[in-house]
Amino acid sequence: MKKIIIAACLSSLWGCADSHNLNIAESNVSTKINSTNSIYIALSKDGSYGNHYYTGSGNMLSKTIQSSLLKRLNNVEIAKQPELFNDALISAKQGGYDYLFYPTIMHWEDRATEWSAKPDKVTVKISVIDVDTQAEIKSAIVDGKSGLATFGGDHPQDLLPIPVEKFTTALFN
Repeated sequence: MKKIIIAACLSSLWGCADSHNLNIAESNVSTKINSTNSIYIALSKDGSYGNHYYTGSGNMLSKTIQSSLLKRLNNVEIAKQPELFNDALISAKQGGYDYLFYPTIMHWEDRATEWSAKPDKVTVKISVIDVDTQAEIKSAIVDGKSGLATFGGDHPQDLLPIPVEKFTTALFN
């Protein structure tokens, strides 16, 4: 009987865990970022799901990237407003930055998981561009899905720090 109760408790915890997936695209460029480089992070457009727009979600994504990079770099700047790719590249070049991080929210879904049993979901793309050569040195797709037992505390932005940290770490090692 104890084994059945323990198994039931453990299986109920399965829905509590968030899941993250990081898919780093293969690249022929083997450039590594070093601590003296400077980074310009484009401000992503806010995400949406259906007719619901998540104001500030683009800023949350860009700030998550900035937080991860500031552990290794001193010169990391976020754009003041969303820009198209070419405009962000021009801004980075004019600002004298070495690399452009261009994040794009592909899916952003903030659900009331605790009562709807529908998980929060997020999918973002992050492209890293060498400003001088305009070559993409790396890109990744980050997927995240919250567990079902969130007690109202999880949001899509909470699913980003771990995979973003893994991605930025790969750029330095």
